[in-house]
Amino acid sequence: MKYTKIIIVVTLLLFQLGAAQEKADVVLNKAFTEAKAGKKNVLLVFHASWCKWCKMMEKNMDLPETKPIFDKRFVTAYVDVQERGDKKSLENPGGQELMNKYKGENAGLPFWVILNPKGEVLADSFDAKGENLGSPATPEEVNSFIAKLGKASKLSNEESQTIEKVFVKK
Repeated sequence: MKYTKIIIVVTLLLFQLGAAQEKADVVLNKAFTEAKAGKKNVLLVFHASWCKWCKMMEKNMDLPETKPIFDKRFVTAYVDVQERGDKKSLENPGGQELMNKYKGENAGLPFWVILNPKGEVLADSFDAKGENLGSPATPEEVNSFIAKLGKASKLSNEESQTIEKVFVKK
C-alpha cells in the first residue's frame, strides 16, 4: 500500500512536469534556430488566453491570405504571459521577464517584437507616440504595423495591401 502511494505521487509529479509550458528562452531559441536556417527574422508575440486582441491578431496572421506572407518572411513565436487564476499554468516560465527585457512590461497585450536571428531588435509594437499597437486595427495602426514589418523584411506592395485589407477593422 505504501509503495502504491509513492508510485501515484511520482506519476502525478511527472505528469505535472510534462504538462508544464516550455520556458520562454527555449521558445525563443528554437525560433532563432529556425530563423537562421530559413534566413528569416523572428516575430515574437507575447499574448494571453484571456486577451481578445491577442486572439484577433493570431487569427488575422493565420488566415489563408496572410499566413503565407508571414511564413515566408518570419518565424512566429508565441510566449504566454500575464495569465490569471487557474490559467496561470499556461504561462511560459520566464515569459514576463523576456517581455520586460524588450520594454514591454507596461505595454499591454499583445506585445510583439521583430528580431533578427542574432537577437537584435529590428522593430517593436510601439508607435511613434510610444503606445503599443498591439493587434493593429485602425488604418493608422495597420500602416505603422506594415511599415515595421517592411523595415524588418521587404514586403511587396501586394503583400502590404493584403495585410492592410485583413487587419483594418471594418
